[in-house]
Amino acid sequence: MIASRLAFPLNVALQQFVQQTARNNNMVRRQMSGIHFRSGAFKPKPAEMPFGLFAILCAVIPGLFVGATISKNVANFLEENDLFVPSDDDDDED
Repeated sequence: MIASRLAFPLNVALQQFVQQTARNNNMVRRQMSGIHFRSGAFKPKPAEMPFGLFAILCAVIPGLFVGATISKNVANFLEENDLFVPSDDDDDED
């Protein structure tokens, strides 16, 4: 609540400063559009990365293997040092 009370006067002051600076420098404020130019013409389609799915798989699969190996090693370390040993009673639910 307090932050919003402080932010409003700061935003107003910043907007006034930007408007005064624009008037003093005879600048025109540009607004960027994502799909078309100011003239109305559409912008060209962004370049697509070839082998995009292949690149994702090349990043994800090794990451999964490395993560699984680290978890296995940590679990073995914890069990060897008796820091965490699962009890056998939890496995028998009969």
